[in-house]
Formats: sequence, C-alpha cells, structure tokens
Amino acid sequence: MRIYDISVPIRSRTPVYPGDPPISIETWMALARGDVANVSQLRFGAHTGTHVDAPAHFISDGMKAEDLPLEALIGEAVVVEVPEEERAIEVSFLEKQDLPRYGRILFRTRNSSWWKNGTDRFREDYVYLTPEAARALVERGTLLVGIDYLSIEGYGSTDFPTHKILLNNGVVIVEGLNLSEVPGGIYELVCLPLLIAEGAGDGAPARAVLIERARSE
Repeated sequence: MRIYDISVPIRSRTPVYPGDPPISIETWMALARGDVANVSQLRFGAHTGTHVDAPAHFISDGMKAEDLPLEALIGEAVVVEVPEEERAIEVSFLEKQDLPRYGRILFRTRNSSWWKNGTDRFREDYVYLTPEAARALVERGTLLVGIDYLSIEGYGSTDFPTHKILLNNGVVIVEGLNLSEVPGGIYELVCLPLLIAEGAGDGAPARAVLIERARSE
C-alpha cells in the first residue's frame, strides 16, 4: 500500500495568491542561543499552500471551516488526469470522463508540474474549473472538488462564480494540491484542515494524503 502526500510544503518562498498575506516563518526561541527549546513563529493566511475553502469564504452566513463535515474530507476519491493542452476544465471534458455519481474528485493538471519543480512565483496561467463545469459537478452530487493550484477560479475573476456555485451547494473545495506523483485512479483521501475556531472561518491550511487501494489477489 502506497501513501501519497499531496500537500504543498509551506516555506517562506511558497507562492501565495496575489493579495493574500505573505508567509513568515521565524525563530521565536532557539536552543542554539541558550533557550530551553526550539519554537517557531508562523504567520500566513488561511488560504496558504494546500488548503480548504469553506462556504464562509464567499457566503456571509455560510458554514465555517471548523464545521466542515469530516465525511466530505475523508473517503473514496478519484484523481482525474487533465491533458497538458487543456487550459480550463470544461463541461465537454467532464462528459468524456467516467466519474462517480457521488464523491470526491481531484483534478491533476499541468499545474502540478510547477509544485514538482519547486516554483517560488505565482503563476497566472494555471488551469481552472469553469462555472459551467462547477454546475455539472453539483448536479452529479459531488461532495468535494480538489485542484492542483492556489485557486479553482480562473485568474482575474471579479465575481468568483465557480467558488460560489460549489460553496452555495455544499461542495468542499480543496486548493493547492500537488498531484505530480499520483497516477489517475481511485484512492482513499484523507484531508484534514486545521481546526481554527476564530476569525471568519473562510478556510484553513490542510495536510492531505491519498492512500492507494490494495490490489485484489
């Protein structure tokens, strides 16, 4: 059984979405300078690296990240490989896929190669999910949608329809996945956002893994 860590490491040079808080990782206490322990101070936004978007991200009275059901974040998930030439995930692409009627869908696109190569700058030309495709996934009863960059929305959007369609219909969004080493197929997903109980509840960084299914004898 193989376990794939599909999380993006959080470093000071990890790119963040334009306008989000920068990442700062500093030494608060250090054994090397005579302190009793090593203690780091972390400062970054809720949507840093691999993270979960809650409905409260775009809906004023929406569910907060701390209240997201674990049933949506843990369970069978399908990794869908999107061809290199695709610049957006459209309904026409979804219609060609053998997707589960209900469940969790993770899109592996050319975006993942940027994480693999250790990029430290934000890319505006990432592959995203169109609003029409988001509606199609809602109609299929999808529980969770994941994508391998910092937003599931096309860059430059001012009204964020893809987010709103998914979140208004209770679909959990996971962004900032690194699927570069994961072949397409069915896995067990475990995605656990930090249990942050203050603030707007808009989202939270997460550690996410995919567990390979045991092959039948």
